[in-house]
Amino acid sequence: MTTLKNQITEVLKATMRAKEMDKLTVIRSLQAAIKQIEVDERKELDDAQTLAVIEKQIKQRKESIKAFEGAGRDDLASKEQAEIDVLSQFLPEAMTEEELDSIIEQTITAQEATSMKDMGKVMNSLRPLIAGRADPALVSAKIKAELA
Repeated sequence: MTTLKNQITEVLKATMRAKEMDKLTVIRSLQAAIKQIEVDERKELDDAQTLAVIEKQIKQRKESIKAFEGAGRDDLASKEQAEIDVLSQFLPEAMTEEELDSIIEQTITAQEATSMKDMGKVMNSLRPLIAGRADPALVSAKIKAELA
């Protein structure tokens, strides 16, 4: 079974062979971020932890896009978007709106959540289920709408 890190390495090799320098830079920076955490924490990252690193990298780039667009730098914003596209290939398939609504409803029922006080409880139990498959901000908004 191939791990997510192996998959990233294989894509890196293919990108090097194809001489796609922009893509290569993004993948190398992802590998460096993963390696940095492994060295700092002295442990091998599993797929879930690697996925968390990828999501963090994507989140940083989305924040950069907002800043660049606010400053009228669409050229830099489009570069960041291209990097998000490269990183997104390592994420699992995104959930459909129906799947997401269903899983949120089931979790709220299972947690017996009735008010906004239960928001954290619901979000924490959903986190592993939506990892890499749905935007946590969107999920949070949907939970608020259900509990309100």
